[in-house]
Amino acid sequence: MQFDRTICGFSAVAVASMLGIAAICGGCIQSDSKVDPAKGTISSSTEPDHLSTVNIEGSSTVFLISQAMANEFEKKSSYKVSVGRSGTGGGYKKFVLRQCDLWNASRPIAEKEKAELKEKGIEWLELEVGIDGISVAVHPQNDWCTELTVGQLRKIWEPDSTINKWSDLDPKWPDQPMELYGADTDSGTFEYFTEVIVGKKNSSRTKYQAASDDNVLIQGVAGSKYALGYIPYGYCVENKDKIKVIKVSPTIDAGETAAPAVEPTVETILSGEYKPLARPLFVYANVETLKRPEIAEFLKFTVSEESQPLVAKRGFVRIPDEKRKEMETRLEAALKTASK
Repeated sequence: MQFDRTICGFSAVAVASMLGIAAICGGCIQSDSKVDPAKGTISSSTEPDHLSTVNIEGSSTVFLISQAMANEFEKKSSYKVSVGRSGTGGGYKKFVLRQCDLWNASRPIAEKEKAELKEKGIEWLELEVGIDGISVAVHPQNDWCTELTVGQLRKIWEPDSTINKWSDLDPKWPDQPMELYGADTDSGTFEYFTEVIVGKKNSSRTKYQAASDDNVLIQGVAGSKYALGYIPYGYCVENKDKIKVIKVSPTIDAGETAAPAVEPTVETILSGEYKPLARPLFVYANVETLKRPEIAEFLKFTVSEESQPLVAKRGFVRIPDEKRKEMETRLEAALKTASK
């Protein structure tokens, strides 16, 4: 006759079976997981260890930099990094709701965002990680437009623009529709471009092809001889065989002596000669989350001397080493604050 001993109303076989399941699930259950014989379930006093992943959201421009750093960081650590590109505005919405760990931004944090974060009890840390030069791109077969002034760009992109054909901008140019491509309204690139070109942040014509993914903008400009778009420098560098970048002059008034038009390059962006479209790029962190080792270590790597070649590799401009050291010092101070 077979005899089963019982433990607290459960057979020894059943308990052993449940313990076996717990052992198999060791990768997803914490070490203090236990069998609850009264309920016949496996429970844990702590949450699954999903916090070892660094979640980043925001700018599609900074995405290229963070993605490169994430790939390299994962080779050197046991942590994982997830990078999204919902746009600077979209990333901020997640950051303020604590739905992401780090927020990538292609423009400085706004005053209203600072106020909202303070209201939510979020102390934030700003780290500059690279420099971009928003580039004006045309199709490679465009042989008539080699440069534009800020004044001409303003005529194209202002809300009440009457520029619909290339010939509207210059009678010598083709009497063909100007197909426009640019960032969508959730993008920091959109905010920055409209502020320095149109003269008012978020003020723009609506008749253009907008996208949050800069690769879509590249494809658009590359797909039409009569296209023109504004696109982050790094994307243009990576696709220089598909599009052509033109020079930009800071001249606004057609009546004034035109300032020389400048092509965006590493040298002209870093020196500030390429103006007004050169801009810093940022990563923001919630200081409270710096207690988590994966976030602390990833940010240390982000501002390290070792990481800067990755910025250049993705087509952007490295920050000067003096600025990088300033970011290291800023991060160290924040880490001390978080540990208290």
